[in-house]
Amino acid sequence: MVDSQYYLPNEIGVSALDCSVAFHLLSPQEKMYAHYLSRAAWYGGLAVLLQTSPESADIFVLLQRIFRKQTPAQLEQVATAAGLSSEEYQAFLVYAAGLYANMGNYKSFGDTKFIPNLPKDKLKAVVKASQAFQDQPTEMEALWDSCSCLLYSLEDRKKQLGLGDKGISTYFSGNCCLEDAELAQKFLDSKVSNILISILKQINVHYFFTDCAVEGECESCCGSFNFEDKEFIVKRGDYAPLMEKVSYYLQQAQVRAYAANENQRKMLDEYTRSFTFGSVEAHKEGSRYWIKDKGPIVESYIGFIESYRDPFGSRGEFEGFVAVVNKAMSERFTKLVSSAEVLLPELPWPREFEKDTFLKPDFTSLDVLTFAGSGIPAGINIPNYDDIRQSEGFKNVSLGNVLAVAYATKKEKLTFLEEEDKDLFIKWKGPSFEVQVGLHELLGHGSGKLFVQVSQTYCDQPRDWRTGEFTWDSKFSTIASSYEECRAECVGLYLCLNKQVLSIFGHEGQDAEDVVYINWLSMVRAGLLGLEFYTPESKSWRQAHMQARFVILRVLLEAGEGLVGLEEVTGQDSKPDARITLDRSKIHTVGKNAIHKFLCKLQVLKATADVEGGRALYDGYSTVSDSGAHNFLRLRETVLLRKEARKMFVQANTRVNGDSVELVEYEGSVAGLIHSFTERFQDEVEQLEADLLELSKRDASCWC
Repeated sequence: MVDSQYYLPNEIGVSALDCSVAFHLLSPQEKMYAHYLSRAAWYGGLAVLLQTSPESADIFVLLQRIFRKQTPAQLEQVATAAGLSSEEYQAFLVYAAGLYANMGNYKSFGDTKFIPNLPKDKLKAVVKASQAFQDQPTEMEALWDSCSCLLYSLEDRKKQLGLGDKGISTYFSGNCCLEDAELAQKFLDSKVSNILISILKQINVHYFFTDCAVEGECESCCGSFNFEDKEFIVKRGDYAPLMEKVSYYLQQAQVRAYAANENQRKMLDEYTRSFTFGSVEAHKEGSRYWIKDKGPIVESYIGFIESYRDPFGSRGEFEGFVAVVNKAMSERFTKLVSSAEVLLPELPWPREFEKDTFLKPDFTSLDVLTFAGSGIPAGINIPNYDDIRQSEGFKNVSLGNVLAVAYATKKEKLTFLEEEDKDLFIKWKGPSFEVQVGLHELLGHGSGKLFVQVSQTYCDQPRDWRTGEFTWDSKFSTIASSYEECRAECVGLYLCLNKQVLSIFGHEGQDAEDVVYINWLSMVRAGLLGLEFYTPESKSWRQAHMQARFVILRVLLEAGEGLVGLEEVTGQDSKPDARITLDRSKIHTVGKNAIHKFLCKLQVLKATADVEGGRALYDGYSTVSDSGAHNFLRLRETVLLRKEARKMFVQANTRVNGDSVELVEYEGSVAGLIHSFTERFQDEVEQLEADLLELSKRDASCWC
């Protein structure tokens, strides 16, 4: 029997992201702009297959070829004839949809591998019986052979993403360890180089860095370099065929004059330059124009952005989104931005640790049209370049149609809560999470100063005020992402107690108190649920946000005085269960005081680049053990027993028809999700798939 955490259940939730109303309100020019940016995002998002695992691209191509020839309904008859039961065929469809939704065979939220929940011989039978196999038996046999073993493998190292013997990573070759990553970081720091799009491959005593580029600009970054008696060879071109597609579609939006203003045109020009030449500086310049593009009707961002899945916490995964502004909801966030300068002094750290001037950002609620990458968040605070954020500003977005469906749940599926809390939780979970996302993104990620050393040599990167070394992601490395998410979550908890904040979101009186209660209750419950994303064998966390929420749970339990209760019980099904309680009368006193102290420590340690102190604090609260007042290792087994699979989203496509753009929508089901992907990549599809297979094959020997 395979542990249930390594497959997706047949009854997994699937929801369609509805953006039809917002899209149809766009002008013809705006629809064209959204279309071409969406195409760029989708083709760039294919790079995530290569960034996830050695086998993901091959599995993707295998599935695309099968479902391009036969729809899920047509293939079902073939599968039945091949001996699959209806449950086994559904498991195959769920696996295919899961691979598409996560852009790889590892969960985007938790980095755990998932395999098909049907026997390998049954999957092989349906592959061989498919029309695609009948039409091209030699090619399909070779494709199956290239990925079938890895597709099902649950060897310890292949169960999760990680560095060295802790997991699989295509950011580092298989023979790289933490010491190699640290040495590489020092080398890059010495070159004043940003590594958002680099891959490290170690061959004998040589270290190879590769990124995406063609000859021309930035060639000085390439070559052979000696550093600490090691040779570093920097090359380019890893994702070139995909980045060529991205650049083409960005250029179409620009040269056909669909951009709304000069900032958008310059932004697209710099992005194109970045993806053509592998220039991070060009992407930063594009991000500057993006920040200046205030209040666009069609919002977008694209590039190698978040570093959550790099085991070292520095290299960015590709993502691109296109979305349409929800004007009614955006008004609330605009009011929050206007109140920011009043709310920031409420945060607990000394005034010297806050930015001298708050650069008011755009903060909009968006309905997602396209979100290409490994997963879809509820909110975003970007760009992630700290030097730009500190001195030039940033933008915040809340993804409204994601929030509307992602966190809806049924009462019978609500785990670990008292019965009397469940109705209140269902009523206020959405509104409270909206408040938390707003505070988390704007005043969490948007607050706090990073000290910068001023010297004769100008540097636009935050540095340790004591040593002058590069800081934050590069210094805090493996804990940086989760540490920052924890800081932002704490800001949300702390400031949601403010009546002015609650009033901005339309909550007064008892309703406001209920929103606060459910927001805090949701956080402590999420801390318990976070145990699903901890791996005892390697003593490591696989998801930054859930580690952050577990840390907050530990902080609030430590506060004592009956604020939070956590006990192990036996459920009505006679299986292990747990109950978590929160004394709402103590949130404004005991709870606020605990978050006040912890949040102050987080900010001061981050601002001064005190890595030793920061690690000691954060690793201490992140520890999962069977000793102490709570047996968290045993509670983890209970969480796994009662976990609910994360929902998958079906996104629409756009299609040009003459002078207009059509929105092509699909049903909210695994079949609908599969259909959306087979229709999404129809431009020169054979060449595209050949490019993916070649990119996958080229580095195959590095991952062993």
